Amino acid sequence: MRKSMKGSHKKFGKRKLRIAQVAPLWFTIPPKGYGGIERIVAMLTEELMQRGHEITLFASPGSTTSARLISVFDKSLSEANIPWSNPIWNLRNLSRAFEMAEDGEFDIVHCHLDLWGLFFQGIVRTPMLHTMHNPLYRTNADATKDDRLRLFNEEAHRTNIVFISESARKNSMVEFPKGRVIYNGINLGHFRFNKNGGDNFIWIARMNKHKGVENAIEAAEKLGVKLLLAGRIDPTQEEYFEKIIKPHLNQNIKYVGELGDNKLSDFYGRAKALLYPIEWEEPFGLVVAEAMACGTPVIAYRRGSMEELIKDGKTGFVVESNIEALIEAMKKINTIDRAAVRKHVEEKFSKERMADDYEKTYYELCERKA
Repeated sequence: MRKSMKGSHKKFGKRKLRIAQVAPLWFTIPPKGYGGIERIVAMLTEELMQRGHEITLFASPGSTTSARLISVFDKSLSEANIPWSNPIWNLRNLSRAFEMAEDGEFDIVHCHLDLWGLFFQGIVRTPMLHTMHNPLYRTNADATKDDRLRLFNEEAHRTNIVFISESARKNSMVEFPKGRVIYNGINLGHFRFNKNGGDNFIWIARMNKHKGVENAIEAAEKLGVKLLLAGRIDPTQEEYFEKIIKPHLNQNIKYVGELGDNKLSDFYGRAKALLYPIEWEEPFGLVVAEAMACGTPVIAYRRGSMEELIKDGKTGFVVESNIEALIEAMKKINTIDRAAVRKHVEEKFSKERMADDYEKTYYELCERKA
């Protein structure tokens, strides 16, 4: 039998909340290298803790947090070499959170696990919020032919969902009556403003054709400029890197590996610009905000959320998806005011603003359920 909710069904006002943050188990919170979702969960958790909320973080062991940490597996799933397609431990992670919600320990459960939270949201009275970090579309398919999209369609009427950009909401093949947009934020204190930049361009992401690495290389080769590449190489991408990317590496184009948090600020800040000529509808693009926080402008293809993140002509350039347009933008990158780039991020993409938006959403959902 479910225990008392300890007063959570009174009017919430600004009462401090008991919040479950359910993170993916692939990497620690925060991640040591790659891990955009994990980085967001870490920042949101710590900011909410500083505001006096009681947070329980369901995440991999080894996570660094001031919240109560609960881990259902003995190491991160990537460290255990568990394939991305195996959902077992992430499902166990969710079931543990909902067992505790059933016992009345939380006012709200915030899930960062894509579709897996849908199986649990109708089981208990505790309100649930989903942040959709991944896109909800499939090229040349309709939702009735995709099990993931079909499940979201069936659950859409009762799903409290957050998209991380207007583009992600617009491109979703599922309509959510309760959907809203909250932009990701970054810890501005981790990214130092560099007013001068450097003489090289950069590209950083998980090594993947869709992230535009080949486009960045081609533009740098044609323009004859220096380009530094950084990012994680998943085991499934090792052959791609060896056959497609490595032959282009030389004195001008270098791969510097996957960078930890302590090296990111210098990598971004000492660059002329970040090249982000992506080939997919990226829902956000955390590296874009991080680079701009250092004053480094971004040149991106007009795909996904790039027009929302970058003020064209002010904090970088958003161009059509062709190499010549990319090169023309690279030639005029010195016209961008790096101080204006930093100010843009301070106003739109701080972790404090992100936490404000989530906090407001939590209160709305708790009031609605009370």
